[in-house]
Amino acid sequence: HVKKKKKLPQSWEYVPLGPFGAKNFHTTISPWVVPLAALEPARCAPPPAVADGSTGGDGPLPYLRMEPAQLARSAFSIELEVSLSRPEWQGELVVCRGNTRTLYWSVAQQLAHHAVTGCNLRPGDLIATGTISGPALESAGCLLERTWRGEWPLTMPDGSERTFLRDGDTVTMRGVVALPGCARRIGFGECVGTVLPVV
Repeated sequence: HVKKKKKLPQSWEYVPLGPFGAKNFHTTISPWVVPLAALEPARCAPPPAVADGSTGGDGPLPYLRMEPAQLARSAFSIELEVSLSRPEWQGELVVCRGNTRTLYWSVAQQLAHHAVTGCNLRPGDLIATGTISGPALESAGCLLERTWRGEWPLTMPDGSERTFLRDGDTVTMRGVVALPGCARRIGFGECVGTVLPVV
């Protein structure tokens, strides 16, 4: 597992690219690859709506369903933080804080969904979950969601307002497993990218 950041605006992923379309365009990954075995202490249950299918319909398709014991440990509790900075600012602005346990589809389900159509997955392939957003506005996983499609601007450290990224902005993503009562922390390192002007 690594933290991964897309460099394409979220709105472009919905139309016309569709899901997963931005991830094969331009990507930055964190410096550390964390083995799945190291994340075992972070395993947890997914949100209740995933477990009981209460989001509507008949729940997941048969190939995405899990036994109760599998489902109870299908999510990971990894704390996430995304910040925005510029060279002229004092410090950075935390744009959102969230947790991977809010993913609707588990990593295993996402891999199954890729493979069901004959996708040629191999060891070492880089797979991304997509935007991870929680129930609160502060846990919205992208600037498009955080600013409600640009309608609710964020105030920057210099007093300006922002709804979208600009040239010179640096985006930093951090992910860490920090469990209550456990001194050990598992970090992914920082995933950092700066928006450069078009050449």
